[in-house]
Amino acid sequence: MVLAKFIDIVKESLRGEEQDYTRIGVRRAIVLLSIPMVLEMAMESLFALVDVFFVSRLGVNAVATVGLTESVLTIVYSLAWGLGMGITAVVARRTGEKDPDGAARAALQGILLATALGLFLALPGLIWPERLLELMGAAPDVIAEGSEYTRLMIGGNVVIMLLFGINAIFRGVGDAAMAMRSLWLANAINIVLCPLLIFGIGPFEGLGVTGAALATLIGRGTGVAYQLNHLFRRSGRVRLSGIPFALDAPVMINMIKVSAGGVAQFVIASASWVFLVRIVSTFGSAAVAGYTIAIRIIIFSLLPSWGMANAASTLVGQNLGAGQPERAARSAWLCGFYNMLFMVSVAVLFWLTAPWLMHFFTGDPVVAAHGVLALRIICLGYFFYGYGMVLAQAFNGAGDTLTPTWMNVICFWMIEIPLAWLLARQLAWGPEGVFASVAISESFLAVLSAWLFFRGKWKLVKV
Repeated sequence: MVLAKFIDIVKESLRGEEQDYTRIGVRRAIVLLSIPMVLEMAMESLFALVDVFFVSRLGVNAVATVGLTESVLTIVYSLAWGLGMGITAVVARRTGEKDPDGAARAALQGILLATALGLFLALPGLIWPERLLELMGAAPDVIAEGSEYTRLMIGGNVVIMLLFGINAIFRGVGDAAMAMRSLWLANAINIVLCPLLIFGIGPFEGLGVTGAALATLIGRGTGVAYQLNHLFRRSGRVRLSGIPFALDAPVMINMIKVSAGGVAQFVIASASWVFLVRIVSTFGSAAVAGYTIAIRIIIFSLLPSWGMANAASTLVGQNLGAGQPERAARSAWLCGFYNMLFMVSVAVLFWLTAPWLMHFFTGDPVVAAHGVLALRIICLGYFFYGYGMVLAQAFNGAGDTLTPTWMNVICFWMIEIPLAWLLARQLAWGPEGVFASVAISESFLAVLSAWLFFRGKWKLVKV
């Protein structure tokens, strides 16, 4: 009976039937939103794993290229995630207020803003890919092999901005299944094209690591086309047909205001990762490659957890819009508890299977050794992070993007980076010092988030 009910609710969540998440049971709302959101984030993390799986067959330089480029792309991801937070918060609040036209106007301004940011950020990648790799500490042979990969990934980042931004719209109105389907499509295309473009087929010669970038761009671009087609249909929950395709100054200003804190907090967090990989690069390409593979595996566990966090963000925003702050708080705490259980399970799995996981991606024993240590050390903070990532998103869903911003400044710039340098360089822990700094700073961030969320000032924020 219990299994049958679970299967029924899974089917219901995947169908994406329209629900009023401010009225149905809180646990039911969490499950209906979380399942497609978790699967959506799992699909996003699959991009990273598929690329590194095939690229690792090309050698250490190719993996180092991906790792160093991804470190720069964290700035793009941070802007996309931050903008997505603002879009979700505003759209969810209008949805909770039962204002579909207001949600549609906010959605369109979010799309325009994502496009403008993506085009602006493309310029450095198109013009100076070699210089970017050099600044990240890449060896000359890595720069020679990987510059075209960097040019394509950073120069084509507008598809990342749009994919994340439009999915934030779907999450805001509670259509998590649509966001999930767009990433399923993008991933299916990437999985098929990645080995073909990297290694070639028949008379067609492979493009090497450049082929991985091209496959990713084609897959994500197709996902964006699918999203836009749905938005302009008359049957969707957000209907942009009939909305003037032009700047709406009051809505855009509000969108920028709410998104600014989200962008800032992810820029702060992502910049810290750039500094961390720069420290790791001083220990050689093998350390960077091992760290890169480990981070890709870790992302695979964290992005599904972000699905649970995004569910909390949607529920907090919609319930505040409906005038139910206590229901919003209960939703966030329950999401955090469920996410903590998941993260602890993943931590145990990583600790036990780290050697096997690393050898699945690389046959180099030195690279694998670095990766095993990274996996085991970083996952020690998963108990705290399970709560922390959900509560941070709950702040953002309420429109209080300032509180997580200054928390990130303290935990990442004032604790994580100095601690990584101290442990790795001054105390001679090597790359393990960087890994330890991640676990320590993320745990402290989670404790601080819980304390501030419990105080409840986020309930008074107006969006």
